[in-house]
Amino acid sequence: MKSKLTGEINRILILSSIAALASISLHSLWPMVIALTGYIGWHVRRLFELYSWLTQKEHTEPPDSSGLWGDLYTHLEHLFRKERSAQKELVDIIQRAQSSMDALADAVLLIDRHGRLEYFNQAAQQFLGFRHTQDMDQVLTNLIRNPRLYSYLEKGVFSEPLELSSPKNDQRILQYHVTEFGLGDRLIMVRDITRLHKLEQIRKDFVANVSHELKTPLTVIKGYLETLLDSVPSEQTRLRRALTQMDQQSNRMEALVNDLLMLSRLESSQPENTEQVVALHDLLQRMRDDAEALSGNKQLKINLDVALEARLIGNPAEIESAFGNLISNAVKYTPENGEINIRYWQDEQGGHISVNDNGHGIDPAHIPRLSERFYRPDNSRHSETGGTGLGLAIVKHIMIRHQGRLEIESEVGKGSTFTCHFPPSRLTPKPTVVAD
Repeated sequence: MKSKLTGEINRILILSSIAALASISLHSLWPMVIALTGYIGWHVRRLFELYSWLTQKEHTEPPDSSGLWGDLYTHLEHLFRKERSAQKELVDIIQRAQSSMDALADAVLLIDRHGRLEYFNQAAQQFLGFRHTQDMDQVLTNLIRNPRLYSYLEKGVFSEPLELSSPKNDQRILQYHVTEFGLGDRLIMVRDITRLHKLEQIRKDFVANVSHELKTPLTVIKGYLETLLDSVPSEQTRLRRALTQMDQQSNRMEALVNDLLMLSRLESSQPENTEQVVALHDLLQRMRDDAEALSGNKQLKINLDVALEARLIGNPAEIESAFGNLISNAVKYTPENGEINIRYWQDEQGGHISVNDNGHGIDPAHIPRLSERFYRPDNSRHSETGGTGLGLAIVKHIMIRHQGRLEIESEVGKGSTFTCHFPPSRLTPKPTVVAD
């Protein structure tokens, strides 16, 4: 590069010297003007050749040239080759990515921050009926006209997937998983869960039907057991012991059936009567008294901290069931002379009620699964207390129906804290109608 620059400078000096000598000999500036004009014109011509070469649609070999211009063409051609190679590699990567996306059984959608459809794979055509020629760059909610999808995307909270029927086939159930990336862009995975949905519905129907069918014979058995216990003399200790155990187990089975029926109703029905105003002070005070009675001879200290004016908007029966399950669990798993603290408070995040005990505690490894049906971290404890394994599952579903969540904190040997978090929309400063 330096040698080409030195040669160009020498060329200018030689041309200028010759033009200067000619001007001196002829006593005129014209030789100098002609030389400079020719030199500038030659470079202007090279500029036009460069512009023509850079702006042509198809790439061709660079024009023949020497000196600095030849060196410039050589460097530009080298850069163009690197760019074409990188562009080809990028195209190959994009094509491989698209091929892999098309091979997926799940639909893949890419939408920009304005909600416009930028890409979709072949499965999206099958599940959602999209067409490349017409639907690309269209707003997604204009293509899938479902108020739930619009609300889901507008809310922007994608911790839980959304389940909707397919716009092509109402019998097909699709599950939407949304992942945000970039500056407001979103990747949407759409999975066909029709089979899983049907299996889940079969399971729910089976549990509901079996629980309902068990209720009648269980009532008959309990009735006869109560009659026998009343009629058998106290002297027949062995028979009374057997009848007493049968009565206890029938009571446990009745509790299990009732919990199964309630859980089935919570799973299969839409929320109802969730706009009533519930006075929490009286409700929790009554539950505290029931807990003291339930504790029997354990001598538990049960503290209650709730304001007289505390209110929640929801279904009174469901809220009472949720709080009752948490408090009864605390009573069951708190040892003698233990302490239970029931507290309600409000802040900018909403309303919160916590039930804290100083019982044996739970290994943190079990906490993520505690709200699953029949999950038991310690079977011996449940057999001793007569638990059904459904209480926390019921609490979880009730919180979901009230747009809230259940939080569990525990440490082995130090006790547990169960907290129900309600959103601000469930708060009211002044009650209008207080449910009994």
